[in-house]
Amino acid sequence: MLIGEVARRSGVSARMLRHYESLGLLRPSGRTGSGYREYSGDDVRRIFHIESLRSLGLSLREIGRALDDPGFTPSALVDDLIRQTRARIAAETELLARLRRIDAAEPADWEDVLQDVAVLQALGSKSAAARQRVALSAVDEVPVEALVEAVLRESDPNVAGALRWALARSGDGSAALLAEGLGSPSAAVRERAVRSLAELPDDEVTARLRDALADPDAVVRGHAALALGTRGVADAVPALIDMIVAGRNDTDAADALGMLASDTSTADRIAAGLVERLAHDDTEASARARLTQALADIPGRTASCALVELSYDPDRAVALTAAYLLQLRDAR
Repeated sequence: MLIGEVARRSGVSARMLRHYESLGLLRPSGRTGSGYREYSGDDVRRIFHIESLRSLGLSLREIGRALDDPGFTPSALVDDLIRQTRARIAAETELLARLRRIDAAEPADWEDVLQDVAVLQALGSKSAAARQRVALSAVDEVPVEALVEAVLRESDPNVAGALRWALARSGDGSAALLAEGLGSPSAAVRERAVRSLAELPDDEVTARLRDALADPDAVVRGHAALALGTRGVADAVPALIDMIVAGRNDTDAADALGMLASDTSTADRIAAGLVERLAHDDTEASARARLTQALADIPGRTASCALVELSYDPDRAVALTAAYLLQLRDAR
């Protein structure tokens, strides 16, 4: 076959076939009497092999090695291609996200676009101080989508606090975007989502926080429980008691239980839950002391009866704590 026919059948232009020949990648098997290139069936198969390897992202030099070196093994090269492709996808994904954030800001002109780019670059700065400054000073200029993305990836506590502050003042739309973070495979991202949701006021947020009570990570559950406790949601009681037992933010958890106990029926439920955990054989002495202390701000007969019984507890620390709390209750 002559070069024109090969080009038509293979879909590779005659110019590219000549380029392959100049690189030594493909040489026609013969020449006609007039000197035209003549390609055999094997030559055409080699063309298809070249194009197949090009489709994987191999360079022409790598393709030559793959086809001509009998000792060539593809595994290392394929692994490298995978790494390059992942890096390229990540870069393209970041570019797409940046373009979407700029589009969400509805820029009126190129000056607005450049300003949005500057803000987004500051949010992605390696300097924590720069990220914090833009969160505090440019809240009205940052698209909600950009703030959510920034807060979900932020590890610096001061910057994260500034971003949560900015989100709380950014208006509608942030709750649904933050809720997407609750589905992240990363517990750290889910924790950031919960902490950010906790600073938003609407009822939709409360429902999202309730969902987070079932999170597999205890830290995430704890942040959700603390937020719900301050909102008067009794569903948080079991998780708050778990925090006291574990000694994780136990003072805050006890305070939240005290707030919830302003409702009489909830107070009895809380006291019963604390007493139940005190009775567990596997509850450590330090945890029993924290559980006893947590009864201090729980009103009602259930809590009082529990403290009377605990004042005779064989653990001296528990007994003394219970006796002291009973004195305070009597003084009231």
